[in-house]
Amino acid sequence: MSGNDADGKATRLAAAGRRKEWTQGVVNPPVWRASTILYDSVAELRSRPQDTHEKLYYGRRGTPTQWALASALTELEPGAAGTLLYPSGLAAVTTALLAMLSPGDQVLMVDSAYEPTRAFCDKILKKHGIETRYYDPLIGGDIAGLIGDTTAAIFLESPGSLTFEVQDVPAIVAAAKARGVVTMIDNTWATPLFFPAIAHGVDLSILACTKYVVGHSDAMLGAVTAAPGVWEKLRTMTHLLGQCAGPDDAWLGLRGLRTMGVRLAQHQANALKVAGWLADRPEVARVLYPALPGDPGHALWRRDFSGASGLFSIVLDGGNDAGRVAMLDGLRLFGMGFSWGGFESLAIPVDPQRIRSATRWQAEGPAIRLHIGLEDPDDLIADLEAGLARFAALR
Repeated sequence: MSGNDADGKATRLAAAGRRKEWTQGVVNPPVWRASTILYDSVAELRSRPQDTHEKLYYGRRGTPTQWALASALTELEPGAAGTLLYPSGLAAVTTALLAMLSPGDQVLMVDSAYEPTRAFCDKILKKHGIETRYYDPLIGGDIAGLIGDTTAAIFLESPGSLTFEVQDVPAIVAAAKARGVVTMIDNTWATPLFFPAIAHGVDLSILACTKYVVGHSDAMLGAVTAAPGVWEKLRTMTHLLGQCAGPDDAWLGLRGLRTMGVRLAQHQANALKVAGWLADRPEVARVLYPALPGDPGHALWRRDFSGASGLFSIVLDGGNDAGRVAMLDGLRLFGMGFSWGGFESLAIPVDPQRIRSATRWQAEGPAIRLHIGLEDPDDLIADLEAGLARFAALR
């Protein structure tokens, strides 16, 4: 059983990656744990290295457990050539960058990128002679003016990390294609369900599967899905770096993928209710959530996306860090921890100005990033209401 191009998204989530040779007659592919693969003859051993994609060769190259998840993710991205798995989302980001860049190249990096992505550019790419130039996430088609003779790739993240700016992806892709520049996007917030990046012309779609694909905060996992023109470069670099994801984590990702559609729908419904309530609160200056009609990125989000996930930020109206701390420390239902995308709600303090260089972050007060989980949204609102009261008492 497997999906096809005519199937809807929900059907693909249920059917993708379930080839009979991988499932062995059961509903879900079993966990294939392997390092050494045995061969029946010298001739077979010598012939196998010629084509190791989705063929047993050595455990690092994958087993049906990993291939099933990779195949399913590829089927969610119409036009894609294939998907490779990594032990984390950051490993997926860094491998994609290394696969597309060489010493002397320049990468245009969105200023609202995930902080570890910036750190890799500033500390590793720079060390190897690759220049990073940060750009305004709202630049749109004007990015053409930044593309130089050494520009080899443009990295997007939409909505942006912490501040949730929506990029004009089609305009940026068009400018890149006109100059033969590769585009890649961190698509973790929307997933291919809400934004099929390859279909929008992006060359590499990157996911921290740790988030919504796994969905239960119990596995580290990353993936890169590639368009045909860059697939072989990505696969070669992945194998040379020895990147691989463990079969148990891949199995958890595959299991989570089957319910990702219904979970995302509920995350979105809950987030819209909570974000709408927060937007009307006097203690809140701004809600940074593209799905809200008042958000600056709402028009682009409506044009390009088919849904929104549960992650957004708020800017408090005045106050200081002490008030923010009082609000967060007393929350009952919101956990405090990094990552997001699981079934549970989370809240952390964020300070975007620390990691901006091409743009200036100005805010009316301290900021908080919220992940709205699958709890009853009225209970989450009551928890936040009490927290805002603690903040207001110190403002």
